[in-house]
Amino acid sequence: MKNVTLCYIEKNGKYLMLHRTKKENDINKDKWIGVGGKFEDKESPEECVIREVKEETGLTLKSIRLRSVVTYVSNEWETEYMYVFTADKFEGELIECNEGELEWVDKDKVMNLKTWEGDRIFLERILKKDYPFFTARLEYNGDKLVKSEVYEY
Repeated sequence: MKNVTLCYIEKNGKYLMLHRTKKENDINKDKWIGVGGKFEDKESPEECVIREVKEETGLTLKSIRLRSVVTYVSNEWETEYMYVFTADKFEGELIECNEGELEWVDKDKVMNLKTWEGDRIFLERILKKDYPFFTARLEYNGDKLVKSEVYEY
């Protein structure tokens, strides 16, 4: 199993989205996702998301909010625990990302992007700023979402 982070950075009614187009053998190839990545040894979720955002975007997060923990289960890949954050305070200028193109996307257009089916489940909740903390379990057969459960707190 692996632990990862994902962050949706907000500015002027838009989210910073990453169109994954550059990496070879990328499980997220051609999909739009937030910014984040795998934990390093001894890292907390907060340390991981701050480091990953800095590496991929050049931005230094100044305020983060844990919105959800999502468990991905698959018949093809190892189980993944993803800590989903939002952020609306940051410093710095965007850099070129080695994983794809970064783009500020209007919140009302995010759901029109090509994403994982299960991402829509948590994106709908995250786009509502005051939605309570929740966890989700998303089960995939290949690229197809076959089961989803959401628990609200």
